[in-house]
Amino acid sequence: MILGIESTAHTFGIGIVDDGKILANVKDSYTTESGGIIPTESAKHHELVKEKLLEEALSKAGITKEKIKAIAFSQGPGLSPCLLVGIRFAKKLAKELRVPLVPVNHCIAHLEIGNITNAKDPVLLYCSGANTQIISYSSGKYRIFGETLDLGIGNFIDTFARYAGLGFPGGPKIGKLAEQGKKYIEIPYSIKGMDVAFSGMLTNLKQKLESKNYKLEDLSYSLQETAFAMLIEAAERALAHLNKKELLLGGGVACNSRLQEMCRIMCEERGAKLFVPENQYLVDQGAMIAYLGEIMFNKGIKEENIEKLDIMPRQRTDMVEVSWK
Repeated sequence: MILGIESTAHTFGIGIVDDGKILANVKDSYTTESGGIIPTESAKHHELVKEKLLEEALSKAGITKEKIKAIAFSQGPGLSPCLLVGIRFAKKLAKELRVPLVPVNHCIAHLEIGNITNAKDPVLLYCSGANTQIISYSSGKYRIFGETLDLGIGNFIDTFARYAGLGFPGGPKIGKLAEQGKKYIEIPYSIKGMDVAFSGMLTNLKQKLESKNYKLEDLSYSLQETAFAMLIEAAERALAHLNKKELLLGGGVACNSRLQEMCRIMCEERGAKLFVPENQYLVDQGAMIAYLGEIMFNKGIKEENIEKLDIMPRQRTDMVEVSWK
């Protein structure tokens, strides 16, 4: 039975997994009325909620702490102040329970939790706040076949939402506005090979909003149609390049119903299958950390000397040796 701790950004989550079955998945997220994530403030939020969430997770799982055999935690990538709250809490629990730690890559956890959909060998379109990558397993590692050259898709949408006075997180609000949009407005479509870029689109959207010649609903609609089309073009190229027939969605932005619909259309046209975990497993959460942590633990990947471990805020997906496959 493995407990997982997620603390890479605005969400602090705790999950408990036993033999691949998710027994608990609780979380609490830092939000603001205006502006974006302030890492130190987000870390303070995590400090305030961690003990309460631990009790809630144990209660939901119907177990005592003593049943836990290892503590998995998000080692990176992420915001340093937030990651530090997670690793300190993980070390405290590991000492108290005399169990090992399992350091987990946050991005790979998003991919591995996709196993619950019965995807076998997918290409992952990973769309979250800071991360936008097209990932698939090849030759002993999860390789990045395309990624953002500047902003993550979520940060791009949130930045435009903040500029429009919508607060944080802005993605769901932009999504609702986009549903009311009637007119497509041409904005920069920036894809370079397998990689995408959003900063030019962001500048253009800000300028259009400032001009007061366009409705926010139409700009939101155009943003989604353009940005999501870029992601799907890159994902389709990866499917073709790798000759794979499964596309898996991951990350908070993947909760967007329009992105899911566009992916479904592309997959149908290619004769590929689309796999989408339910929303609670798309966003940042502790269950995915516990889920991958258990797989790694069962393959003997654990650290008894917990003081050796540190956070890795800039750890890339393709830096991790995938020795559990």
